[in-house]
Order: sequence, then structure tokens, then C-alpha cells
Amino acid sequence: MIRVSGLNKTFRVSRRKAGFGNALRAFIRREYNSVQALRDVSFNIHAGEMVGYIGPNGAGKSTTIKILCGILTPDSGECEVNGLTPWRDRRRHVRDIGVVFGQRSQLWWDVPVIDSFELLKDIYRLDTASYKRTLDELTGLLGLSELLETPTRSLSLGQRMRCEIAASLIHRPKILFLDEPTIGLDAVSKIAVREFIKKQNREFGTTVILTTHDMQDIEALAQRILLIGRGRILLDGSLRELKKRFSGLKTITVEYEGSRPVPCQGMKLIKDSEGQASFSIDTDFVSISQAISHISGTAEIRDLSVEGAKAEDMVVELYKEYRI
Repeated sequence: MIRVSGLNKTFRVSRRKAGFGNALRAFIRREYNSVQALRDVSFNIHAGEMVGYIGPNGAGKSTTIKILCGILTPDSGECEVNGLTPWRDRRRHVRDIGVVFGQRSQLWWDVPVIDSFELLKDIYRLDTASYKRTLDELTGLLGLSELLETPTRSLSLGQRMRCEIAASLIHRPKILFLDEPTIGLDAVSKIAVREFIKKQNREFGTTVILTTHDMQDIEALAQRILLIGRGRILLDGSLRELKKRFSGLKTITVEYEGSRPVPCQGMKLIKDSEGQASFSIDTDFVSISQAISHISGTAEIRDLSVEGAKAEDMVVELYKEYRI
């Protein structure tokens, strides 16, 4: 479905110091720095996969997605999406993809949402019957019935994001690129959007590439993780393998009365509020039973829970490991 081999992309970025004099000098003669956004990036994604593409800001995620969408042309390397080269076969390519950029809109700002959908129907040359069927399904699942006649500029961020997701799926694309799809959504809407994306993947075999800083999205949706840093792919593996790799990291949360429990070697206090404390446990140094026995002997414990490493914790550890 998606084959990427040896992609490289460098941008020229203008630089100048602060001040009016420096602004005048830059107007006459600009200085540029070269920033290499992608360095020999290679990976394959099979049809129907749901992949989390993660990394810190400036790592190269958006550049990769824009190349896969056909918006940017790489300096070198090969890229094939559904048998097409995105930047050479843009017209045929865009018929098979849907894109949601959290900071960009494909809805027309001053017209009702339904008018944007109708225009997309004409752009993709959809027949009326299939368009109506898809629109009714998207409206019901994403709760859009009260929003369709509202101008985009009058929507809240969460409402607009739900409409953006519907707009990206109106033509039933084979591949869906999601950049921060749940940004601005409340907890209930986030769950609804995640379930909707999983349903699209399950029923239609839609391939999903997800870039986000919300690791709950990754845990809920992604079966595989691609970690990029400084323009390079640093890790490619399943979320299950990643959890197994960090299985030694545990968190114990206790509710106590009186004085706070005292940690032993291999434990670290990570959070403390009135009557509740959380400790990270390195099971290479101390077992869970030993840790529980120790803290139980140093304070009066009312309740206790043990959790494995969360996605956020694993990503933080990966950032530290790869120094990104």
C-alpha cells in the first residue's frame, strides 16, 4: 500500500537578528540556513494497517505526511502510495486519500458545512445515492445533524474537527492521514471519534496513519509505532512489543493516612497530593511485592493500585534513549 525508500528533504530557512537595521539588511540581502527535515527515511505500510507516526516537534512528521499526500516533492528517494507516486500523479492519488490536518481546514469558512460537503461531492464526482448514504452515516456517527447548516466560522474547535473528519471521509478513501485528529475535543467526543476511526478501519479496510502528541490516541488506535527524530526513523515496531520492552516499569499509587510512605531503593516518588502518592518502580531492582511490603510498613495504607507503563511514559523513555 505505502512504500517509502531513502527519502531526503532539505529546506532553506531565512534567518535574521532582531531590530530595524537588521530587517533592512535582510531585505537587501537575506541569509539562509539549510535544515534537513528528512534523512534517508524508509518504511512500508500494508493495506488496512493503523500506524502511529510519533516524534517531538520538528522531527519530520509533517514533512513526511505532506510528501505522502503529494503536497511536497522530496530532494531524493522513492515513494509509492497505492501504486502511484504522490507528487507525479496528484490528481489520481488524491481520489484515494483523506487528510485531516489539525491546524488546517478544508471547509469553506463563511458558508454552512453542508455547502462544503456538497462542493466536495462535485470535486470527487460522487453519485448522489452513495454521497447521501455516506453523509447520513457520517452525520449519525459523528453527531453532525445540528451543525450542517452552521457556517464553519461559528463552530467550536471540537465541532469543526468532527466536520473535518467527515469531510475527509465523504469519498470513502482507501488511506486516511490524521494529524492531531482529536485536538480540542472533549473526553466524550474523543472516544466517539476513536471508535468511528476503528469502525472505518474494520469495515472498509481503511489504512490509517496517525500523527499525534496525545498518546491515548496512539493506545486506542495504533497497532504499530514509527518513531522519528531529527529526520530519521529511530524505531519501527508494534505497540505490544514496545509494552513488553518497558514491562519492567510499573507505577504504584497509594492512598494513605498520616505521614507519606517512604520509598525504598528502586522506587521514585513521582506525584504527591493530599493523602495520595504515586511511585515509579524499577522491577530490575525491587519486586512489586517487596515494594508494597516496604511502603506498607512505613505508612497506614487505605488503598493501593499497580499499573504498567503508559504510552506517555514509554515515549518519554524512548526520547531519552535516542536523545531527541
